[in-house]
Amino acid sequence: MSWGADQQGQGQGQGQGQPGQGPQGYGQGGHGYGQTYGQQTPPQPYGQGYPQQPGEAYGDGCGEAYGHGHGHGHDETYGQGYGAGYTQPQPPYGQPVQQPVPYGQSVPYEEQWPYVSEEPGALSTTAPQAPVPADPSPPRPSPSPAPAHDEPSADAEAASQGSPPEKPTEPAPKARAGGRDRYFDALRAVALVRVVSYHTFGWAWAGLVFPSMGVMFALAGTLMAKSLERPAFKVVRSRMRRLLPPFWFWGLFVVVAMMIHGWMPGWQIVFWIVPVGDPPGNQWGVQAWEILWYLRTYLWFVLLSPLLLKIFRKAPIPVLLLSLVPIVVFQYGWQPPYDRFGSALTDLATYLFCWLVGFAHREGVLQRLKPGAVVLASLAALAFGGWYALAHQAEFGTYDLDEIPLAQTFWSAGFVTLLMYFKAYYDVDFAWLARFERLDRIVTIFNGRAVTIYLWHEIALILAVPLIDRFWNVPAFEKWLPLESQWFMFGIGWVLIWIAIPLFGWVEDVAARRKPRLLP
Repeated sequence: MSWGADQQGQGQGQGQGQPGQGPQGYGQGGHGYGQTYGQQTPPQPYGQGYPQQPGEAYGDGCGEAYGHGHGHGHDETYGQGYGAGYTQPQPPYGQPVQQPVPYGQSVPYEEQWPYVSEEPGALSTTAPQAPVPADPSPPRPSPSPAPAHDEPSADAEAASQGSPPEKPTEPAPKARAGGRDRYFDALRAVALVRVVSYHTFGWAWAGLVFPSMGVMFALAGTLMAKSLERPAFKVVRSRMRRLLPPFWFWGLFVVVAMMIHGWMPGWQIVFWIVPVGDPPGNQWGVQAWEILWYLRTYLWFVLLSPLLLKIFRKAPIPVLLLSLVPIVVFQYGWQPPYDRFGSALTDLATYLFCWLVGFAHREGVLQRLKPGAVVLASLAALAFGGWYALAHQAEFGTYDLDEIPLAQTFWSAGFVTLLMYFKAYYDVDFAWLARFERLDRIVTIFNGRAVTIYLWHEIALILAVPLIDRFWNVPAFEKWLPLESQWFMFGIGWVLIWIAIPLFGWVEDVAARRKPRLLP
């Protein structure tokens, strides 16, 4: 169970050969991997830090989603397809406009949990054109062709219906072709990389540089608000359909492995079916299942979003500010019990503001705020969160935000508000990524397989330990490869992650009712 974004675990794997030399480690008696993997510090009451131990390099969570990136992460897509940023030639007047082909795929790119838009279609067809009367004269060129858009403008639709165009009243976030936003895609990819890095090196400062889990929840919140333009029941059911099958597939491997290593499940195994609470497990598999706090927190936000969005729309700014109150109460007043439901309450309170600031972006609230007020409020939140983490190191044993919920809440709130406001105010879309084909492709894969990366990255890092130990038996590897380096483990971990993507990522396609593909 976790109390923050990325609770640190310990290393695992029995090493062979030389004693470890690095400060961070994963194998006992291995080659530079310190602590025994799977050893876990006994639970502490909420509000008290875990004792600082050398060699801790893993953590609970995925940046992410994904994201739990948690990271913990974890993935939402924004409509269907890629391809914005390419100017399409205009057809002769009177012929229908051809929609751009989505970049990198042959079918519409629908939503994927937890980074997916629920919209059934992001591309609209253009309004039908009136037939052109026969004219013996040669066709006249259309005056100054307009650039291709994702959707027909309101003026064009009004003109086609014979009514005067209406002036837009509120600025809305601009969508790319296919409904995707590469700014959000890039943030999600960075969050996933940060999650894997944190779980490899255990850097306490990683959360200060980029609070990946806060970013992931904000991205998920804005897409959930967009999805709730459709009936709430259908949206929630669709999100759960995309979440649970990849979780079940991954959990089958983990549960069977723990049972082989002596775990006897009880009635709590139901949380491996619907993870509204932390699924149980034994010490052998703790590093694999600890990251599930993000899925549990994400699931609760999805279930509560129809109600949260209604409340938010009544008074957006007051509700956004009041969302910081629960974590303050938990710190200085009533403390939740230290069990799976108390842990769920704490994580919900920690990231509630981030989820709601996603609502604020989607609803156009951020666009209406003055830049000075937003920047000052965000810097104040960052200052308080950073001060609290640094000033209470003795109490918590570290300044790692993942161990200090109050600091995590305010630091993530300030950081995420600046990121989302920057997007809303300057209408940034990162369309320039299309000019870098390989980088753009990597971002596409990260977003299309965010759940897979988040779930399997810990197992990849676990398997990297015995694999590196085998390298010591090869004299050439022992001489020329940096087998004791954590960076070498980081590289091997990513190799295994990229192997897992085509092996297991197709489950996300099946869950989304798409044709299974090796790569998105």
